[in-house]
Amino acid sequence: MTEMVYGALPRRDVEPILPKWWRTLDKWTVSCILILFGIGLLLGLAASPPLAEKNGFAHFHYVTRQAIFGGAALVAMIITSMLDPKLVRRLAVLGFLASFVALLLLPFLGTDFGKGAVRWYSLGFASVQPSEFLKPGFVVVAAWLMAASTEINGPPGKLWSFMLTVTIAMILVMQPDFGQACLILFAWGVMYFIAGAPMMLLVGMAGLVTVGGMVAYNSSEHFARRIDGFLSADVDPTTQLGYATNAIREGGFFGVGVGEGQVKWSLPDAHTDFIIAVAAEEYGLALVLIVIALYAFIVGRSFLRLMRERDPFIRLAGTGLAAMFGVQAMINMGVAVRLLPAKGMTLPFVSYGGSSLIAGGIAVGMLLAFTRSRPQGEISDILRGHYR
Repeated sequence: MTEMVYGALPRRDVEPILPKWWRTLDKWTVSCILILFGIGLLLGLAASPPLAEKNGFAHFHYVTRQAIFGGAALVAMIITSMLDPKLVRRLAVLGFLASFVALLLLPFLGTDFGKGAVRWYSLGFASVQPSEFLKPGFVVVAAWLMAASTEINGPPGKLWSFMLTVTIAMILVMQPDFGQACLILFAWGVMYFIAGAPMMLLVGMAGLVTVGGMVAYNSSEHFARRIDGFLSADVDPTTQLGYATNAIREGGFFGVGVGEGQVKWSLPDAHTDFIIAVAAEEYGLALVLIVIALYAFIVGRSFLRLMRERDPFIRLAGTGLAAMFGVQAMINMGVAVRLLPAKGMTLPFVSYGGSSLIAGGIAVGMLLAFTRSRPQGEISDILRGHYR
């Protein structure tokens, strides 16, 4: 009788959260991330003991810390991937604001740990690099602004996102941290291109970046030294690039053998920025190709899933996160083989580093949340309806 008067009751979605999350999750991407983390622990066992011995720590001090940080990163990734895209956006905005304030306070409260760039906060038992946590939040905020500009009577979101990008890039350059600044500019450029930016505008942006690089070269000794080392025809064998180049050459296709590598005794950053050199020396080109294939698969699969997404915000944010993830890996490996100037950038989920691991877990968790299957149809449905 009630249904006759008021109509049928709406059907409620009573599927439990965990089964629904697992059913809609991109399991292939999760599997690749777990494999990368496992490879990182394996390489850490080879690369970090010499540094631990030099610093007076236990033999596997850095491996243990990497396992702890990596476990926290995986937990953050899983929790973030369970969230609704709208909740991801709200939390990302809050995280971005907190990271931005922390970035502004670095010149006053930060430290450089003797590396010539003030990028970290020292907590005694660990350090925090705000720019690592800023990146995923920035991508989501910029995507939100760009998506809002496409709405009727929407704000000038593309202009605002451009101003925000330039501001962050300038702050990073002042540290100096040219690598992270380039990563921020690249992610914004990819999203802006997807949002329908004119090609000439992107060309103009590339020109401005080139001019900025020339200014930085003439005004920053730190930047000029790295560019000169990259452009030099001869590589000093006693530098990090020299050690890494020799290690990659010695590794060949199958490597010199587990534990037989020598580069870990010479490279101070063998467990972080140059971890791929350890992989190439001990396990050879075979393992390096596997690592490259894993990163390429994650990025390519994410793009394919995002191509079917109807929500412009999700498309833009997911594309920016996937592009940033892939380019960071490409930059790290490109530096090791001397295709790019030294940037001081970690290899996602493989290199040692608390901030990079946890921030990477959050970023990939956001990407997984955006690429989950949702019962909203696909963009191809709109296109077929438009041309029908």
